[in-house]
Amino acid sequence: MPLKQLGGCLLMRPVPRPARTSLTVLALLAAVCALLVGGAGSAFAHAGLSGSDPADSTVLKEAPRHVTLTFTESVTFSEDSLRVLSPENRRVNPAPAQYADGKSNTARVQLSDELPQGTYTVAWRVVSADGHPISGAFVFSIGKPSETAAVVPDGSLDDSAVGRLYAFFRYLAYSGLALLVGAAAFVAVCLPGAGGERPVRRLLAAGWAVLVVSTVALLLLRGPYETGGGPTSVFDLSQLGRTVVGRPGAALVVRLVLLAAAAVLLGRCAVRLRGRDDGDEPRDLGRRDRGVGAAFALGLAFTWAAAEHASAGIQVPLAVPVAVLHLVAMGVWLGGLITLAIVLRSRGAAGRTVPADAVGRFSTMAFAAVAVLVGTGVYQSWRQVGSWEGLTTTSYGRTLLVKVAVVVAVLWVASFSRRWTGRLLHEAAPAAGTRTVPEPERVKVTVGAPDVPAAAGGAPDAPGGEVVRGAAGPPPPEADVDPRAHQRGLRRTVAVEAALGVVILAVSTLLTGTQPSRAAGESAAAAVAAAQEPQAKVATVPFDMGKAGHQGAVQITLAPGRVGENTVEAVVFSADGGLATVPELRLTLTQEALGIGPIDARLKNQKGFWAVYDLQLPMPGEWTLNITVRTSEIDQVTVRGSVHIAPLPRRPAA
Repeated sequence: MPLKQLGGCLLMRPVPRPARTSLTVLALLAAVCALLVGGAGSAFAHAGLSGSDPADSTVLKEAPRHVTLTFTESVTFSEDSLRVLSPENRRVNPAPAQYADGKSNTARVQLSDELPQGTYTVAWRVVSADGHPISGAFVFSIGKPSETAAVVPDGSLDDSAVGRLYAFFRYLAYSGLALLVGAAAFVAVCLPGAGGERPVRRLLAAGWAVLVVSTVALLLLRGPYETGGGPTSVFDLSQLGRTVVGRPGAALVVRLVLLAAAAVLLGRCAVRLRGRDDGDEPRDLGRRDRGVGAAFALGLAFTWAAAEHASAGIQVPLAVPVAVLHLVAMGVWLGGLITLAIVLRSRGAAGRTVPADAVGRFSTMAFAAVAVLVGTGVYQSWRQVGSWEGLTTTSYGRTLLVKVAVVVAVLWVASFSRRWTGRLLHEAAPAAGTRTVPEPERVKVTVGAPDVPAAAGGAPDAPGGEVVRGAAGPPPPEADVDPRAHQRGLRRTVAVEAALGVVILAVSTLLTGTQPSRAAGESAAAAVAAAQEPQAKVATVPFDMGKAGHQGAVQITLAPGRVGENTVEAVVFSADGGLATVPELRLTLTQEALGIGPIDARLKNQKGFWAVYDLQLPMPGEWTLNITVRTSEIDQVTVRGSVHIAPLPRRPAA
């Protein structure tokens, strides 16, 4: 969640105007720099399909034995994650998907024997390393294309009923975290006496309750969200059992445990503060309570960071603590802002004011929180976007631009909050050091008596024959200043800030469910590379058929023609170009540069051609083909050819 709640009360800190302007400019420049840094990098979260065997829209002569998918990141899958459907919409993979050769970025299913000709549909849905499901479909044909009755769900995963519910409760979870952490931080640091006030106690209880309810809902919806099931499948206990052993489900369970412990801590603190309505003399909760509260906040934030974008991609050991700090700082700023708005409103309705030093402490706390947000947001933006192009060509980048626009609006509104805060602190400072002016002493004098000299401290014009001693002149008029007017202005601007912060929180929640720009770019590049790469390597080797002027040829096709498992098909052509039938055909491959081989392909007669579907080639490079063709019961010939085997598609480092 990069650059979350960037501005807010950064500008509430009462500093001189030039310094405040510099801070604003620096904050905006930091946000922009986050989008400039990047360049080449690895794939990030939200895995994408980088290749398949068979490839999309290919036409095969014979049915393959397996269907294999390769992704840009590690994935997990369930029993129905990979389905191969016949033209009649009948499933033709009897067993669930497995990893190919133990590689966690692959998924493979074995197909049934003797598949008829026609077009087959491959539908897949897997869960990427960051906990978000991705899905897709493609087709391949055996023999020739045909009509198909296969039905594959289309549209975005978030367009389903479960997807919309999951997104809604994910937003509620972030909101509950902000309320709980922000209100607790405000009470612990800024105004401990507010913990005894009913509105603040209700805010703490609401944050805790919203977080508990949303976490339970997310835990129940997690299974259908991953597998594409309907809302009624939330009651499937077997599916719930599989959810809790996965990383996202385990994180939700840990969150519930932490919330149960947090309820005990909040109850104990409430007992201490209960019955205290006067916040002017706050009761300190103690360093131990504050330390325990901070630990709970960090633990709650970790349950997000350990199962979402920060948990996949490069620099995971650094990205996870950065995400934790980002979330906690977001809660301190936004939740604290909402708490301040509520305290200002409730005390204003009761004709009381919030102590200026409490507002100053919140300003300092918010300044530190926003500084953390800026630093962690810069890093996360680099990690997820990486280039200017990603801002305008991907959904993640465009959503981030919307968020930055709202942040700019928050900065503008926060400048007004800063002014009101400065006035409050300015009025509070002189009040604390006001000099007491002694009451003038009035002295009666006899009419006609000599005037008291001015040097003696008298004022001859006093009415009623009185002289005012100790007064050199009339006291200066007092400024007509009402602190409640400043707090009313502050209350209005803080309310607007809080409302815009809620919008930023909504956009940030949307970002957590969107494929990061880097991952989208890597997936697109992999798809283009796969489309441009030849799907098969063909070598045609001539040979003497044993009769004068009869020159035949053997055509060897290796698909996909790269390291790993390959399908090999061999066809013999006669001198006139027609297909020839031979009693035996053998093929061995040798990598002479590395001293590998010969590897016997073990071709089998397929009644018209020779083939094998599971030849493993361990290394890329130029391979020598040794082909032995037996043209009759007693005649055979051995010829040599070559083919270049490509390396595996380059996979970005995790």
